[in-house]
Amino acid sequence: MAPATEPRAALIVAHGSPSAPERPEAALSALADRVAARLSGWTVRGVTLAGHDTLKAALDTLGNQRILIYPLFMSDGWFVSRELPRRIGALRDRSFAMLSPLGLDPALHALCLDCVRRAASERDVPLEETTVLLAAHGSPSDTRPRKAAERAARFITAAGLFYAVRVGFVDEAPYLADAARLEEPALCLPFFAGRAGHVDVDLPRALAEAAFSGPILGPVGMRPEIARIVAVALAMQAARIAA
Repeated sequence: MAPATEPRAALIVAHGSPSAPERPEAALSALADRVAARLSGWTVRGVTLAGHDTLKAALDTLGNQRILIYPLFMSDGWFVSRELPRRIGALRDRSFAMLSPLGLDPALHALCLDCVRRAASERDVPLEETTVLLAAHGSPSDTRPRKAAERAARFITAAGLFYAVRVGFVDEAPYLADAARLEEPALCLPFFAGRAGHVDVDLPRALAEAAFSGPILGPVGMRPEIARIVAVALAMQAARIAA
């Protein structure tokens, strides 16, 4: 049997924003360029599911070679486990391999910890007096988004640096507006892959309702370190396939 060929092409896919797809599409394209810059000889594209025919267009540019699909999602919920493979499978044969989503990568959890640690230190707030509020999407019909956020929260808690770590959700209890009612110093880290309606609208609305006065950090999925995390994951998966 001939040895497997190591993939050298990848597609990074995010959910995007159906009502305003342009900005997320541009962000994914820019991320793909940064990832490609870390992977010599690779072709990397970025696309959202909300864009009009952008998934097909991106796949067409990658030709018939075997490709890796990197889900820029925060959990392995319905979109990642069912809908994304279905859509890609309808556009090409099975010459693709799905990676685990961003939100389940231990490197992402480490980045979450680093973000909140640095944010507290930069504001001269004692870590041991500070509560971290992890704002996440959640789902009333699927436990996987909750479990992914709670896994990241446990990682932050295990560091033993902060007074407490709380998780609040947009779509399920404990709702963000309730979890954010805190008396001690606190900061909020959005456990989201990008900016869209939830981060730009729902999250600030819920925090305002709770009179949350702490800093609100940018979505962890938009941190510059994400390009390195994605590139490492792609390279490791390609090496496993070729082994």
